[in-house]
Amino acid sequence: MSLSEHAPDGSSESPVAEPGGTGLWPSADYHRQVERLRAAVGETLYLVELVDSAIQLGVHLTDTPYELLGVIDFPRPDPTRGLAPHLLLLDDGRGVNLGRIVRVSRRPFAPAPADLLYLDQTAQQGLLFAERRLSSEFLAERTRVALGQCLGREASEPVRRLAPTKRS
Repeated sequence: MSLSEHAPDGSSESPVAEPGGTGLWPSADYHRQVERLRAAVGETLYLVELVDSAIQLGVHLTDTPYELLGVIDFPRPDPTRGLAPHLLLLDDGRGVNLGRIVRVSRRPFAPAPADLLYLDQTAQQGLLFAERRLSSEFLAERTRVALGQCLGREASEPVRRLAPTKRS
């Protein structure tokens, strides 16, 4: 997952090219959003966080308020792993990378555009609200990978199939 190419104001310029040539990373709007977050230090905010695992991508959306204690530079950003150049320091003791956040707002649910401080448009549209297509083949492949991991096999290891036995 990469950071947003477009944010609420629709801009998309950036000095650094994103790996894979799919766009620019981070966008100029990303830096404007980081500045809005820096201006909101000390305020109560609400987060929508991405929670990923080997087989699924989830979203943590609650009405839990967090006080923003600071926005600091992240020393090793990596767009291929979804790590953005900044961390949010929260009053619960966590530092959350902006690459793991879909939205930061002043209201927990359905925030108005004026309440949005940070929005990863790509994650919101491409991951959270995208049309889902679950096929039998997709589910079977994911199940084989998960079962293989439970049995101690590497994900890159080819799937072993049982061969039919000959009866005499």
